[in-house]
Amino acid sequence: MNEYKQMMSDGFELNYCIKGKGKPVLVVGSSIYYPRLFSEQLYQHFQFIFMDHRGFVRPPRTLGREDYQLDQILTDIEKLRATLQLEDIVILGHSGHAFMALEYAKKFPEHVDKVVLLNSAPSNSMERQQGSQNYFEQEAELERTAELHKHMALLQSDIEKDPERRFVHMCLRMGAMSFYDYQFDASDTWNGVYTNMEIIDYLWGEAFATLDITNGLSKLNKPILLGLGKYDYLVAPTTLWNPIVAKYPVIQKVIFERSGHNPMLEEEQHFNDIFTNFVKN
Repeated sequence: MNEYKQMMSDGFELNYCIKGKGKPVLVVGSSIYYPRLFSEQLYQHFQFIFMDHRGFVRPPRTLGREDYQLDQILTDIEKLRATLQLEDIVILGHSGHAFMALEYAKKFPEHVDKVVLLNSAPSNSMERQQGSQNYFEQEAELERTAELHKHMALLQSDIEKDPERRFVHMCLRMGAMSFYDYQFDASDTWNGVYTNMEIIDYLWGEAFATLDITNGLSKLNKPILLGLGKYDYLVAPTTLWNPIVAKYPVIQKVIFERSGHNPMLEEEQHFNDIFTNFVKN
């Protein structure tokens, strides 16, 4: 059972969960979802701090756009870091949260030792998303594409029954694009996770879609681990990163050969080894 604490920020009750001891690793996203993905073995060597951002908590009022700008999310991360008096942190972001982690490191480099970006494309533009979908249709085996089409046919019905969990329904129905084992049922990882679709739609659909991650990257003199899954068709292909990795030698790119969108779950020991070596060396 995870023990949760709260930090208030502008009326938002942001939960966080601390697991383990050692060098602090701040994971931005959902404090309920992300502890389920990482191995207990890591908590023997590192102190993981899993924090909610505003997209995973109930809003305290009717929201305006000023309540969930990306810069406001970064300010919340910094507020928790300062509250816990953490220094030389590893900032970790997975999927869309990789954008948050990288932008935080650029804005507050004095508190960051290293950066871990997992399973993200360099952009979340509609062009890139369509390109990833096209890549899947061209490259995935027939059984995998058939599994996706079967589940996607049920997505609209899921959303109509439970519109507030649209993000979760999409993640679950797109499992064939997300996991090496394309029949894996990830439902348990999403149990009890609240999603604020107003905020998530803005961040994923607008903020991340127009973000140029290379802005300020040359000034960020921090080691960056970029972890990608070979079978992660959500952000495919992994070659999208090649021009950026070639230009910025601080980025260490690792491809997990038997993983999709969650190598920390699908290749637990291999991920633990890569992560530990990166942080400690």
